[in-house]
Amino acid sequence: MYDYRRGGGVLGAFLLGGAIGAVLGLLFAPRPGKETREMLADSANKYWNEGKDLYETGVAKVSDVYSSGREMASEKSEELRGKIDAARERLKEQVDKTSTATKDKVRDTVPKAKEAVSKAGSATKSGVDVAEKKAQDALDFVAEKAREKDEKTADTAAETVPEA
Repeated sequence: MYDYRRGGGVLGAFLLGGAIGAVLGLLFAPRPGKETREMLADSANKYWNEGKDLYETGVAKVSDVYSSGREMASEKSEELRGKIDAARERLKEQVDKTSTATKDKVRDTVPKAKEAVSKAGSATKSGVDVAEKKAQDALDFVAEKAREKDEKTADTAAETVPEA
């Protein structure tokens, strides 16, 4: 009957065909004017009612399509909102999990780092102490050698000086 995809083309052809038929009917009708007018009024009412039915059918179809499209858009919007919320929740969980793991690693690493720094400090202090002792030993050795040399020089000088 009415193809809603083509819309006005079918309705226009229908009305044009009705008008042409009415004009031809009037031209070739052997009836008197009153009878022809009544027949035209009946035909006009018939076509008017058919046009009105087609219009109401079209409005109903457009309304149905609009409603179903609106419902589908609403459903898709809710579905998308749900997916976004789920993704947001997964991201939050992942951040919390990573944050907790990082805190745990830092908590585990800090004592080890403190211990390593303490050991390094002790080793450095020990190394400085050893270096200080060796430096002191070297200075003592040099001082001893200098004294020995001075004593030897003093003895040699006393032997070479004539007695008066």
